[in-house]
Amino acid sequence: MDDDRGGPSMTTTPITMGRPGMAMAPGDHICAFYRGPAQRDEVLLPYLREGILAGDKVICVMDDPDVEQVTKPLSLEADVEASLSSGQLDLLTSDAAYIPDGTFCLDRMLDFWEAGVGSAVRRSGYTFVRAVGEMTWALRDLPGVEDLVRYEARLNRFLPRYPQVILCLYDLERFTDGQVLMELLRTHPKVLMSGQLLENPWYVEPEEFAVA
Repeated sequence: MDDDRGGPSMTTTPITMGRPGMAMAPGDHICAFYRGPAQRDEVLLPYLREGILAGDKVICVMDDPDVEQVTKPLSLEADVEASLSSGQLDLLTSDAAYIPDGTFCLDRMLDFWEAGVGSAVRRSGYTFVRAVGEMTWALRDLPGVEDLVRYEARLNRFLPRYPQVILCLYDLERFTDGQVLMELLRTHPKVLMSGQLLENPWYVEPEEFAVA
């Protein structure tokens, strides 16, 4: 049944991230800070594995075009080939999702999530969607990347529409501008850092963030 925001009603049942003692809630928008590919995979691979095993729709957007870095270790714990073939797992590159024509368009990206998540829930019958995006593409000198923070803020209006979680991956070895990092913190209600998932005290509601 749809809720009053136009999307399917959501359970409040915690959703496991695949790491001990770490659970998400439907509607979470999480900023995950890490250092380097090894720490990224400590977060990413359990998150994807748990989604596949739970029967969730899983949408993963990687900035690294070598997707075997994800599929090879993940296949040791889940049937990745079957998930890709069935459409349960969508594994995309940043070039295909965030910057398909070499530019980043905030509204087009929100339409991308609306199409992917909305179709999974309304047409394919998935009861939950977990999405993840590796964000280092935003460090490229491309038109539109200056809208990154506004995009993250706008996502908070989209999250309540469907039973979903969105995890945004930020490599602190690449994102080194303290002012940008603080702005990114302000757009995520939860933050994952040093193995802990925390309520973010710096979060600012999108209505207060000048996201128009």
